[in-house]
Parts: sequence; C-alpha cells; structure tokens
Amino acid sequence: MKRVAVLGGGITGVTTAYALAKRGVDVTLVERHRYAAMETSYANGGQLSASHAEVWNHKATLWNALKWMARRDAPLLLHPWPSWHKLSWFAQFLAAMPDYERNTIATARMAIAAREHLFAWAQEEDIDFDHRRAGILHIYRERAGFERAAGVSRLLARGGLQRRAVTPQEMRAIEPALAGDFYGGYYTDSDSTGDIHKFTSGLAAACARLGVACRYGAHVTALAREHGKVRVSLGEDSTLFDAVVICAGTASRAMAASLGDHVNVYPVKGYSITVQLDDAGSRAAAPCVSLLDDATKLVSSRLGEDRLRVAGTAEFNGVNHDIRADRIRPLLAWVEQCFPDVNTRKVIPWAGLRPMLPAMLPKVGPGKAQGVYYNTGHGHLGWTLAAATAELVAAQVAAMAKD
Repeated sequence: MKRVAVLGGGITGVTTAYALAKRGVDVTLVERHRYAAMETSYANGGQLSASHAEVWNHKATLWNALKWMARRDAPLLLHPWPSWHKLSWFAQFLAAMPDYERNTIATARMAIAAREHLFAWAQEEDIDFDHRRAGILHIYRERAGFERAAGVSRLLARGGLQRRAVTPQEMRAIEPALAGDFYGGYYTDSDSTGDIHKFTSGLAAACARLGVACRYGAHVTALAREHGKVRVSLGEDSTLFDAVVICAGTASRAMAASLGDHVNVYPVKGYSITVQLDDAGSRAAAPCVSLLDDATKLVSSRLGEDRLRVAGTAEFNGVNHDIRADRIRPLLAWVEQCFPDVNTRKVIPWAGLRPMLPAMLPKVGPGKAQGVYYNTGHGHLGWTLAAATAELVAAQVAAMAKD
C-alpha cells in the first residue's frame, strides 16, 4: 500500500486525511500543534454558508478597502506598507475580477456539494459539533446594499442555491431577538452553523480509529522531491512518502515553493469573540438564527445554548497573530446594538489567519511534481468548502495510489 502524508491538521487537512483513510490509503497526518484545529479552525464564525459564496473580486471590495484605509476599526483593513507578497497577491486579485461571476457560481456549487459529505461524516462518526439547521439571514440597513444583494442572489441561484428576499417584518419573525431598523434581508433556510473546532477534533479522533498515523507537535522542516516520491523532514526524522497533500493554511505558500509550485496564499486576519451566555436572560436575548450583516461584514452563530460566536473583518497585515482591542471593539459594539439584553461581561477574543488565494477559489489537485497535491487556500470559506475539496483531492490521490 502506498503511503501518503497530509500536511496540516486544520479542517482541510483532517477532512482530507479522513477521506483518504475511508478509501483504504495509508495516511500520516502531520500537525505542528499538539492537537488538531488549533489555528484558523479554532474559533471561526461557525457558518456553513453557501449563501456567502460570493467572491471578493469586485469593484465594491476595492472601493471599500480604499475608503476604510484611515479607519483602524474598518471591516476591511488594508495596511498601506507594501511587500512583494502583498503586491503580487493584489495584482492577481485584480486580474481575476473578470471571473467574478464564474467563480461565485463555482463556489456556490462546491459549498452545496460539501454539505452532503460533512453531515454524513458527522452522523457516521457520532460527532457532536453544536450543529444547528436554522438557516442564515443576511441583513441590510440600506436599500443600496439590499439591491446589490439581489444580483448576488441571482448568481447563487445559477450555482443551485435558493435564498429569498424578506421584509423587515419577516426578518423579525425569523429572528425575534434582532433589534434595529432594517431595509430588508435575504434568508437561506438550507444553510446551517456549527463549531468547527469540535467537528475537526471529532473527525481527527475518527481518523485515528481508522488507522491514520497522527503526528502532532511535528514541524515540517524540509520537503524534497526524490525519485518520483516526496521526502518529508520533521526535524531529524525524515520519511519518504509516495505522495503529500499540502493542507497547511498560510504555511502552504512556502511549502509549495520548496516543491517547485507557486501557490500565492496570503494570510488575511479575521477576528472573533465568543460571548458566554451564562444567565437565562442572555440566553433568551441571544439569536438562534445565524446572521450576516453585510454593512459591518460580521457574522453570528449560536453554538449550543450558552455561546454566541461573532466573527468577521479582514485585515491585510502579513503573518500577524496579535489580537488588537480596536479590532475586537466593533464586534462587541455590534452585539450590544443588535442584542442589547445580552450580557457581554464574559467574552473570549480570538484572531486567525485565513489562507486566501487571489481568485478566491482554493487550490485543489496536483502540483507540477509527481506525488505533490494541494488542498489549500479556502479563505473565509474553509469550514463551508472543506468536505467537498477533501473528497475531490482524496479521489485523485487514491487513484494515483492504485497505479
């Protein structure tokens, strides 16, 4: 049996290892942390959101980035100092703008396909991840945003996703806890939410039961092609594999370069807060339906009965894990504005680096060299897309393993 190394123990790496193990492949999962799902898959917004499949390669994104550059609390913050990585990434981002419609449709289709696999795996492995099938409600305070969303809805429909426009009265019927004045919204009842960390940890345990060799606390120090195979060095330990699948998030770019590939992943920082709903009043006042506020670029998800996750913002500032108070403050303010009776005394802040490719589509499939594969660059939709891309790349690797 041929041996395959999966590099990275976040949502994409663990789903890839699982999909390969289910196909009978001899898999080694390598993760630098002591446990799975300890970086970007730790505390994201929680949304399994095909309705959020619109790619960012649109003039509205550029306008907002320029407009907000002077605001430290801006939903999208582009730090002005240049780097070659940032400049090359944005050049490719601009070049992908003509593909905005096609890539949005492709992302929606991928997100819909992912649901089937993820839900089936959770059921088969008995994984409790606070899954809630209550849909996602997109909210708009102004007419311009609502009308632009109508065009996005038409694109999503071409990808197979149906979401419907709702009035302010219908919005409050869907989520009675929501406070404020709104022009309208869009509701996708087929979307859902869940705790990415719980799911990934549970699936990692399932991988171990299936015979996956889980190498936690192992740092990849070198990768090298060798006689049609790939040598993976973990410090002084060096092993030759028939194939590797790089699922290493923001580290994927450097790994790819060592194997002769250009995978231009940029680390786009996002923030979240987890509000502990410790009292009955807060639990009653918190939303049960997941929300996406387009103006503030924030999402919320109810995780179980006693947690409310609020996440969002995008910060282009290189590899930087700092949790800044001025970036957390808008998330708290949003909770206080939209759900004023929720007690925000106990809040856990977090920041993670989304691995984002310029065209906003993940890199899934083979590299230039024999035995090198990728499943990375999912950006803000890793939780939503991972099960589908894992199946795609696992099928390719498994076919190679049979040859």
